[in-house]
Amino acid sequence: KIHSLTNGYFDPTVGGLRNAYGFGDTKPLAVIDSVTLDSMMRYVGFDKVALSPKGTIQKEYPEIYFDFNAIAKGYGIDLIAVFLQEENVSDFLIELGGELRAQGKHQLKDKSWTVGVESIDSSVENRQATVALRLENRSMAGSGNYRKNRIDSLTGKQYVHTINPLTGSAEKSTILSANVIAPTCAEADAWATAFMAMGLERSKEVLATQKEIDAYLVFSDGENSTGTYVTAGFEELIAK
Repeated sequence: KIHSLTNGYFDPTVGGLRNAYGFGDTKPLAVIDSVTLDSMMRYVGFDKVALSPKGTIQKEYPEIYFDFNAIAKGYGIDLIAVFLQEENVSDFLIELGGELRAQGKHQLKDKSWTVGVESIDSSVENRQATVALRLENRSMAGSGNYRKNRIDSLTGKQYVHTINPLTGSAEKSTILSANVIAPTCAEADAWATAFMAMGLERSKEVLATQKEIDAYLVFSDGENSTGTYVTAGFEELIAK
């Protein structure tokens, strides 16, 4: 669904590219030129795979490599939520690697769960929130390239971990970080990843058509300048 709604910007078949750029479980390629990229793009495309009635995966090419890392944490959180609900736990906040799912309220404080959006200037040792918001019966996930990237030792070129499935590039878009609120954490995770690849203008166009999701986007609007784009629904949740 999200692959379709993002016009292919969310695509789990980028596993081969992720490995090639050095963000996977194999040794990165020494050189990624236009010829190499063209050949690898042959094995990228969610339209090249299908799920059979028997539940088996059919690939147009056996070299197609799945990578569901973009939604792994979110999906894990959703499963924990299902377990808690089945155990009749009605109030909880689940956090896994920065992704969140809230249900009910904070019983000791008798109010909604309060969570934060991490600042892109925040250090790993001293994480700081740029805004705080009330999360009620929804999930929030974030993606960003301000910390997770790799410098090629031979070429000195910087590669970011968000890969554009339409071009195969691993270079920064105009968006530096994306935080998305959605009904489930897997959905929020997928949308956040897609927005990172899409850039600001395409993301704004999609957000205008999707009523179930809201977003807080930090973008680059110049050489050393940043800005934020916040949907109305997200703005309403920010703690004043």
